[in-house]
Amino acid sequence: MPRKATTKATGVWEREAGSNVWWIRYRADGVLRREKVGRKSDALALYQKRKSELRAGIKLPENMRHSSIRFKMLCDDILVFSEKHHRDFRSVVSRTGRIVRDFGEMPVDKIKPAVIDAWLSKTTKTAATSNRYRALFSLIFREALRNGKVTSNPARLVRQQHENNGRIRFLTDAEERSLRAVIVARFPEHEPELTIALGTGMRLSEQYTLTWRNVDFVRREINLDRTKNGSPRMIPMNDAVMTAMQEFAKRATSTSRDAFVFPIKSPREWFLTALSKAKIDNYRWHDNRHTFCSRLAMRGENLKVIQQLAGHKTIQMSARYAHLGEKSLHAAVGGLCQ
Repeated sequence: MPRKATTKATGVWEREAGSNVWWIRYRADGVLRREKVGRKSDALALYQKRKSELRAGIKLPENMRHSSIRFKMLCDDILVFSEKHHRDFRSVVSRTGRIVRDFGEMPVDKIKPAVIDAWLSKTTKTAATSNRYRALFSLIFREALRNGKVTSNPARLVRQQHENNGRIRFLTDAEERSLRAVIVARFPEHEPELTIALGTGMRLSEQYTLTWRNVDFVRREINLDRTKNGSPRMIPMNDAVMTAMQEFAKRATSTSRDAFVFPIKSPREWFLTALSKAKIDNYRWHDNRHTFCSRLAMRGENLKVIQQLAGHKTIQMSARYAHLGEKSLHAAVGGLCQ
């Protein structure tokens, strides 16, 4: 029989040493209760919570493992949490809504790792999208675990997919002309959004959660408070971006500091149609960011400048674009050894 690993807190133990699946046990009304939790830190927290509830005289459910709580309740909780803590709240709302459609009425104890994995395989098309939804599932269960509404986090056992971050697809000048022609003809109100994306390199979540407090017309700057890598970032606005941003300021029903610059949550609907009509294949909105970085590299800007403007966490991420500036590299060594 596998040896049980214990911890200093009586009642918290690892049933199989090395499994990293921790359990708690305690007595309630003379009956020994056991609950499977998951991570050691979560088990310690839940154990202390159960002991506090017992001291306070709170009656616990007869069977913790067969709670009838529906998954939608956990999703409602995460939306409240996300609105307070996440900058890309609109993205969380969109993804949560998609999850609720399929899992909302399901009892939480019926949602196993295999169920989540099968849904991700069926619903998502790319590794990146799958990982974003897996992370949201995990966040939902992690917050519910913290609040004592579930006893484990099944999403932790779903494998994260490998993302190919080396992919660089950028828009050529000819492709941009074709794309803009279609947008002007069919979706003219959206052309400034493309200009801003190509001229700033903002991520989709950064652009479509932008508020007027982030836009400084006097200094010609966009100031992002919270970004993917956790650091603030300043992006200068060139003439084209300034004009596009002023166009949205004219259209805005409100320019209060907390009002969103863009009235829509995502460009997906009109952008995919425009790409199809322009006959541009294998291109996503995120590739506008690649185009921004690629064009900087092709103009000979150094990697540190690209890193700062794009908000890359490491210089290695910016180095993916270095080969696009090969002409400047040849020029740099051209005068050596003569």
